[in-house]
Amino acid sequence: MTPAASTLPIDTFLPYMRDVVRCEQSLHELHLMWRMIESSAKMNCPLEARSILPTMAATRAGFKRLEQELVASLVGEKVANVLDAIGTKAQYVIDIVVRNLYERTADVGFLARDRELCAFVAGLQDDAGRIRERLCAYRSKYTVYDEIVLLDLQGNVLVHVNEYAPIEGSVDPLVAQTLATDGFVETFRASDLRPGQTQALIYSRRILHPDTGAVVGLLCLSFDFAAELAGIFRSHRDPEGRANMLLLDADNRVIASADPDWIPLGVQVPVNPSGEPRLRVHGGREYLVRTLAAEGYQGYQGPAGWQGQVMIPVDLAFSAGNRQPLEDLEPALASGLLSHASSFSPPLYEIMRATETIRRVVWNGQVVSAGQDGGHLKLKSILEQISETGARSNELFSQSISDLYETVLESNLHNAESVAHLLVDLLDRNLYERANDCRWWALTPELRAALATAPGEPVPDMKPILDYINQLYTVYSRLFVYDCDGRILASSHPEQPGLPGDSVVGQHLDAETLDAVLQLRSEQSYHVTPFEGSPLSGGVPSYTYHAAIRDPAQSGRVLGGIGICFDAERELAAMLNGSLGQQSGVTAFYIDRQARILSSTDAARPVGSRLDIDADLLALKTGDSVARIVVHDGHYAILGCSAGQGYREFKVSDGYAEEVLALVFTPLGEVRERSNALHPALSGALTEAATEGGREYATFFAGDSLLALDASHVLEALPASELTPMSVGGHPCRIGMLLPHGEALASQFVWVFDLGRLLHGQASAIHNSSQVIIVRHAGQTLGLLIDELHGVPEFSERQIQPLPLGRAAEDARLVRRLIRADNGRVLIQLLEVEPLLQALLNRPAVAAEALPAEVLPID
Repeated sequence: MTPAASTLPIDTFLPYMRDVVRCEQSLHELHLMWRMIESSAKMNCPLEARSILPTMAATRAGFKRLEQELVASLVGEKVANVLDAIGTKAQYVIDIVVRNLYERTADVGFLARDRELCAFVAGLQDDAGRIRERLCAYRSKYTVYDEIVLLDLQGNVLVHVNEYAPIEGSVDPLVAQTLATDGFVETFRASDLRPGQTQALIYSRRILHPDTGAVVGLLCLSFDFAAELAGIFRSHRDPEGRANMLLLDADNRVIASADPDWIPLGVQVPVNPSGEPRLRVHGGREYLVRTLAAEGYQGYQGPAGWQGQVMIPVDLAFSAGNRQPLEDLEPALASGLLSHASSFSPPLYEIMRATETIRRVVWNGQVVSAGQDGGHLKLKSILEQISETGARSNELFSQSISDLYETVLESNLHNAESVAHLLVDLLDRNLYERANDCRWWALTPELRAALATAPGEPVPDMKPILDYINQLYTVYSRLFVYDCDGRILASSHPEQPGLPGDSVVGQHLDAETLDAVLQLRSEQSYHVTPFEGSPLSGGVPSYTYHAAIRDPAQSGRVLGGIGICFDAERELAAMLNGSLGQQSGVTAFYIDRQARILSSTDAARPVGSRLDIDADLLALKTGDSVARIVVHDGHYAILGCSAGQGYREFKVSDGYAEEVLALVFTPLGEVRERSNALHPALSGALTEAATEGGREYATFFAGDSLLALDASHVLEALPASELTPMSVGGHPCRIGMLLPHGEALASQFVWVFDLGRLLHGQASAIHNSSQVIIVRHAGQTLGLLIDELHGVPEFSERQIQPLPLGRAAEDARLVRRLIRADNGRVLIQLLEVEPLLQALLNRPAVAAEALPAEVLPID
């Protein structure tokens, strides 16, 4: 959102925006030229120019006002784009961290309830080597931890896994705090549990006696904070290194930096949580800054006061990007896209309306002076100056629109690519945890013992264990255990209507999945089913993660397995919606390499359907991201696409491959057949032709057709906004009425007809440059809705030629002659005024609908 001009220090930012400075200088020069032309008209032809002088004065005054507003708008848009971009990145930093740490809070709670660990800390068994092996097995799966420690009530270390950092005990206050707390404790600072580290992030929870429930010690999980943040920064930082990504604590001190040589750890930095468009100073350098707190995940807000921040020096913030979106597009696509550009800057839109007024004033002046001499010749000279200056103004403003839109598009392309990259990153990080969970839970002693029950003996009830796990880990719709024959013995949420007994218990796993699980070679291996619906997932397409449950006495013998059904419908949708925020109209998808939709925010494209996208996107290299402008659902749109690359060992070195793409569509506006801009090539051709002398013709566009009327039949042009829509039957091309207006129509209502519909059979869309031309002949007056004014050039008789023979009857044709301009390279269709009026005022409606006039295409 563009900052309000009243709050934006324009002069602060302007020196860093060379393109806006050039625009400001050009605007000032144009203002001086308008003053000179106005003064010249007053001195040389005051009577002839009396009808245009008020408009010129008003236009000049308006330009002066709009000049300041335009500069403020351009500056504001550029500042807003930078703040939005760095704000998005700042939000990513904190949200990715918080989502990761949420999993850690669940881990420490679950592991602290592990019966073997509890028995060991309580002194019920003393095999420290076995316990260390168990903790190492846990760490080999949850590789985000760099240390796991068990301590007794006095802080003595019973077992730890990091052999490179020997510790015997701890006097850290977290020991007493954890023992006194019924829940996890989150600690971030230096700790004697992690010697040699200036800061450590430790999750701790007290351990209870497995029989009495008394507090007997505590478990500490040390999160590999430095490596994790380095990975986040490496994945999401500005590749050009113009900005620095930071993680801050509650005191605004840096606890992680993408470039610690630039902004080191421990320093206090200025923040901007409100997103003000003002500079912050740090280390003698001025920065644009965005600071964001976590949005929270599953009710968890992360460590108190932590914030994501991105800082970019103001002298680098507005340097040109590498992309030039409009230049890379097909001309028709670029033209249609540009037709929406004015909506990004209201002052720019007002200026473009003012230039349309100038063109209409010049056009009307040329019509009035057509065929005149004396003072009207001086007026023609003034009009030529106005036309030339207006053309320069229009060129400047059109370039300003293009430049501004390039800035907006560049920002949107970068943002869409970033969001898509974030989405696949979040997915890989989430599913990494799922692969860890199934393998660790397969090592649960109670589950292993239950499956090892001797034949004929009753199998212990495993449902309470599965229910407890599922209650703690809510991302799963169901957990179930099965034997080596694939028969399901226990399940959380076992109810499943439609199955025998309306329960999954007693059902059998499909043979393909069972065989894959039985073939798993070690406790590090796992199997994931394809993304599809099954009775175990309630028919909802999802992934189910499986790990083998092995004999407690013979680890090489597989007794069965555990399956955990990921709640993909809910969790994937939460990722998509959470990353999009409140952006209106934006849609996002997860798809596979066959374009099959795994999750969607678009109700019209449900899970399981296929997304129609370019083939090269489906072949996007792993880890790559792209953004481009496309047409999607009848709208121009920014498409961001990213291919997942895995996380840590997951999908990288663990043997599992399931490539997923994330796509984001940001709509820019409806597709339009053509832009409303003047055809520049034809403008130059007719300007050259006008120097030859001859009769003057009013020229204009209806659709893509360049047409002409003898200027003597034209009174003036009025903006289409003055048209009063009216439908009272009659001719199908009649669309409304002009009320009495000015000298020409002082006491007369005028019917207005859609010329485009008459000529081409399709109704014309009314846009900014649409005009109504007032035509009078033989006492009859009407208005013609046209798309764009062009000029009032002169053509000699030799340039006007009849249509070729063999066409329709002469008296039924609206176009009988062609004007050959630019040495015959451009054909202008000359409308015959009498047949035109007959067709609109006297011709029966049925005939008008059935026989649209023939119009030649423009070469």
